[in-house]
Amino acid sequence: MTFRSHALRRSMTLPLLILTMLLAVMAGSTALASRADAAPAISTIEPGVLTVGTEGTYTPFSYHVNGTGPITGFDIDVITDVAKKLGLRVKFVETPFDSIFPALEARRFDIVANQISYSAERAQRYDLSDSYVESAGVVVTKSDDNSIKSVNDLRGKTSAQSLTSNYAEIAKSAGAVVEPVPGFDQAITLVRQGRVQATVNDELTVKDFLTRTGDKSVKIAAKTPDVSKQVFAARKGSGLMPAVNEQITALRSDGTLDSTYAKYFDATDRAPSAWSVVRQNLVPLLKSAITGTIPLTAISFVIGLAIALGVALARMSSRRAVSSIASLYISIIRGTPLLVQLFVIFYALPELGIVVSPFPAAIVAFSLNVGGYAAEIIRAAIESINKGQWEAAATIGMNYTTTLRRIILPQAARTAVPPLSNTLISLVKDTSLASTILVTELFRQAQNASAATFQYLALYSTAAAYYLVICLVLSFGQSNLETRLRKFVAT
Repeated sequence: MTFRSHALRRSMTLPLLILTMLLAVMAGSTALASRADAAPAISTIEPGVLTVGTEGTYTPFSYHVNGTGPITGFDIDVITDVAKKLGLRVKFVETPFDSIFPALEARRFDIVANQISYSAERAQRYDLSDSYVESAGVVVTKSDDNSIKSVNDLRGKTSAQSLTSNYAEIAKSAGAVVEPVPGFDQAITLVRQGRVQATVNDELTVKDFLTRTGDKSVKIAAKTPDVSKQVFAARKGSGLMPAVNEQITALRSDGTLDSTYAKYFDATDRAPSAWSVVRQNLVPLLKSAITGTIPLTAISFVIGLAIALGVALARMSSRRAVSSIASLYISIIRGTPLLVQLFVIFYALPELGIVVSPFPAAIVAFSLNVGGYAAEIIRAAIESINKGQWEAAATIGMNYTTTLRRIILPQAARTAVPPLSNTLISLVKDTSLASTILVTELFRQAQNASAATFQYLALYSTAAAYYLVICLVLSFGQSNLETRLRKFVAT
C-alpha cells in the first residue's frame, strides 16, 4: 500500500507540475503584455532617451537660473514629467527659436518643448500634442504710448516679432510692419528703447517679465481675441503623440500640471542686480570661452590654413581645370554668408542623409570659410616673392616641393602674417554664430544668463570684454611674430 500510494502521488505530481508551469508562463505573458500596454515602445533618436529641443533663453518656459544653473522652466518641467512617466531619460538640446523647427526636421531631436502654439498650419506639417496650458496673447507698448488700445491699432505700426511664431502672424494680420528678431528678449528690448512701437507675445511671458524686472517703461496695451493653446511638436509620423497625450492627461488628473503652473507663474521673485549677475557669470563665461570659443577658433584656423595652402597652390597651377576648380571654391565661399554655410552643413545636409554633430559641423563650416579667404592671402604672398628665387633654387637642383618648403614659404610667411592674423581675429568673433547650430560657446552663455536675469547690457558687455581680451592677446602674438620674422630679413 505504501509503495502504491507513493507511486500514485508521483504520477499525480507530474501533471500538476506541468499545469503549474503552464499557468506561470501564461501569467507572465499576461503581465508582460499589460506592461507593454502601459508603457508602449517609443521610437526615439537615441534608445531610451527623449531628446528635446528648446531655447533655454525663454523665461519662464525654458531658461537657466541666473544663466549658470541647469536648464529649468515650465515647459522643461512638464516634458520631464512626461518622459519619466514614459520611462525615458531626457536630453535637452538648446537652439534659437528660429532654428528650432529646421533642427527638428533634421532629426536633431525628437520633440520640441518651447511654448509652441497650436495652429492648423503647424498641425498639417508636424505631429502636435494635446494642449498642456492655455494663455492669451498681448500687445506690449511703451508706457507713455496711448495710440494702441487694441490689436487693430497695430496697423501701420512696427512690431518686433520672431518670424516663426504665431504672434508674428497676428501682427501681420493686423496690418503691422514686422521687424524680425530672434526672440522675446530682443523684442521687448526694442520696445523699451523706442525702436519699435510694439510686440505681440504670450501673456504669461510678459507678466513674468514685468514681475521679475519691475520695469515701468512698458505696459500691456491690449489682448488678442484668441486664446493660444500650447503644445509639444514632433516630426510628422513620429508616433510619439499618443503616448505623450496619455501622460499629459495623467499629469492634469493628478494635479501635477497645476502645481507646476503655480511654481512658475505665481512667483514674485525679482531679478538680481546687474553687478551680482556679472559676478555670478564671470567664471561660467570664462569657461565657455576656454572650452568653446578658443578651441573652435584654434582647430578651425589650423585646418583652414591647410585648406588655404592647397587651394592657393591649385589657384596658381598651370593646369586650367585645377585652377578653375580652386577659383570656383573661393568664389562660393566669399560669395555666400558664413551663417548660410553653417545652416547648409548643419540643417540641409541631413536631408541627404549626412548628419554632422554640432561642434564638428561648426569646425567644418569655419575651416572651409577660412580656407576660402586665406587662400588668396597666401597666393598673393607667394607671388610677391621674386621669380629669381625659383630660378636660383632650380640651378642648385631643388625640385618644386623643396623650393616651396625651404625657400618660398618662409619668405611669404612674413608678408602673409598680418592679413592672416586679421582672419584669425575675425574668426574669434565669428564663432558667436555657432550658437545658431546648437554649440554652446561664449556668446550663447551670455544669452542664457541675460534671458534669465534681463541684465542684457551688463552680460553682453562682459562677453564683449572677453572677446576683446582674446583678440588683444592674439594681436600681441602677431606683433611678436612679425618682430621675429624681421630678424631674418637682410638690410
